[in-house]
Amino acid sequence: MNQTAIRLPAEWEPQDAVLLAWPHTDSDWEPLLDEVSAVYVEIARQIVRFEQLIILTLEADRIRDQLAEAGVDCTKIHFCRAATNDTWIRDFGPITVYRDGDPELLNFGFNGWGLKFAADRDNQATLMLAAGDLLRPLPLQTCGLILEGGSIESDGEGTLLTTTNCLLNGNRNPHLNRDQLETQLSGLFGSSHWLWLEHGWLAGDDTDAHIDTLARLCPDDTILYVQCPDKDDEHYAELKAMEKQLGRFRTRTGAPFRLRPLPWPQACYDGEERLPATYANFLIINDAVLVPTYADPHDQEALTTITTAFPEREVIGIDCRPLIRQHGSLHCVTMQLPQGVLP
Repeated sequence: MNQTAIRLPAEWEPQDAVLLAWPHTDSDWEPLLDEVSAVYVEIARQIVRFEQLIILTLEADRIRDQLAEAGVDCTKIHFCRAATNDTWIRDFGPITVYRDGDPELLNFGFNGWGLKFAADRDNQATLMLAAGDLLRPLPLQTCGLILEGGSIESDGEGTLLTTTNCLLNGNRNPHLNRDQLETQLSGLFGSSHWLWLEHGWLAGDDTDAHIDTLARLCPDDTILYVQCPDKDDEHYAELKAMEKQLGRFRTRTGAPFRLRPLPWPQACYDGEERLPATYANFLIINDAVLVPTYADPHDQEALTTITTAFPEREVIGIDCRPLIRQHGSLHCVTMQLPQGVLP
């Protein structure tokens, strides 16, 4: 009997589109809606230079006018009518796998990062998207697990990088131990080589240490990761331990990874609260990488470092200071749809 081949593609593989859930007044963005909407306009502007964009919203006409006024090419933008609690679509949008070469959407449960925030409308977003006419008629599997897209990294060849602090947190799937969870997710993703990071966190992060804030898989067995050189910083010991563990990781063939440290931005605060600024929260799209910047002296160094991992792509910085005020950044507000998902 032939065995089904399942594969979770790498983010750098060809894409059909990127998803955004647009900020609105009935969300935590309400006090700074103009500032954060300007960031979304810029993200949209850059995405449509390279591929299609799908926006989840109840206000399509208003947003289309806003984008057109800003000079954004709207011919590549499509709208899906869907209500959301918030806009972190990385964590409640569909995760796409290939089953015998054909795309399939996985719909995991989203519980507001461990019941921290309401998520009832967010949990319907993937179903609303799949029920519309923007995507091809694709298989949609609703999975009986809590999982966020920002918590996993794939190289497209069976390697999955994640953190124990998030996936094994008792506020996600407390009925499963590590081996059981790994077995279930391996069946869904086709993963055969697991890399569990046991260290690393960011102050102000609500996600319990999502991997996309700390370390990212890149082509040619490369890992870009955050490095904190300041011994007086509260993150120093944990990120140093993370760096040592990354150095012990091996690829599927047994070789060490190529490790490239990202710079450490200056501490950002909202009042007395430290915000989770990180250069690791970049988005890879067709022929480009969109990188969060923070009006920081290290911004250019971050762009240059990421260029070394993606030398054939345009690396574009986007000021994401408004985004981190709600404890996320650029990758968190986007979700890519791999090739074969759109008609």
